[in-house]
Amino acid sequence: MVEREQDEWIFSTPPAGESPEDWAPTGIDVTVPSVARVYDAILGGKNNFAVDRAIADEALKDLTNEGAWANRHILARGVRYMASAGIDQFVDLGSGLPTVQNTHEVAQQVNPNAAVVYVDNDPIVLAHGRALLAENHRTRVVTADLRDPADVLARPELRELVDLTRPVGLLLVGVLHHLADHEDPAGLVRAYRDALPPGSYIFITHFCDSTPEGRALEKIFLSRLGSGRFRALEEIEGYFDGLELVEPGVVLLPLWRPDEPVTEPLTPEGHLSVGGIGRLPR
Repeated sequence: MVEREQDEWIFSTPPAGESPEDWAPTGIDVTVPSVARVYDAILGGKNNFAVDRAIADEALKDLTNEGAWANRHILARGVRYMASAGIDQFVDLGSGLPTVQNTHEVAQQVNPNAAVVYVDNDPIVLAHGRALLAENHRTRVVTADLRDPADVLARPELRELVDLTRPVGLLLVGVLHHLADHEDPAGLVRAYRDALPPGSYIFITHFCDSTPEGRALEKIFLSRLGSGRFRALEEIEGYFDGLELVEPGVVLLPLWRPDEPVTEPLTPEGHLSVGGIGRLPR
């Protein structure tokens, strides 16, 4: 069952007196944290377990969840920008659990015929995504590993909606920082870039190693979650090699085409991540 309550998607809410652990999908180990569920917990969602909430609580001990919401807000602004530029098919890699202003909702507000494919390797994302999208025939959820671009882009359920001979909006929002250095995130972006046609866009947000608060948060994520690396701005900018950067370039999330005036100086949470969009030249 899916219901809408106070602008938040709630999935299979447990009966009174039962914890989420009591209704975990079969095959989910509730003692192992998940990137998608920790992010959900930081955002204040309900689709997480005690192990995820413990990490979220530690991460938020000296910070608010403003940084996580900044990532959600730039996702909406970036998708709206690409859809307004004529992109009508999107692939959201490492999409995580549904929350407010999901990619398909934003894109389809601009163009009701926009197609969106969500890709994640967490089975709980598939379960919840299918419930949310049961009646949305222009959207799919695919369980796959984004570290294998050839497999992801060849999936029949993706190819049913996405025509790789036409421009695509590819999202790597809050994802690449969960790849270790030896997994070559820059090479992964190149592989996707080389598989997309001219006129496509690549949208990236990433933790940035620029403040003491960020470095402290990195230690928590790496020790408790096993991922969440804060990289230098120059390294993140390198992910856009071969692309034409959309103004204002790769900047702190609140500063990327804000909908409203931004109060500066930014809070520590506003300095945690940077993001930008690049376009493949025609």
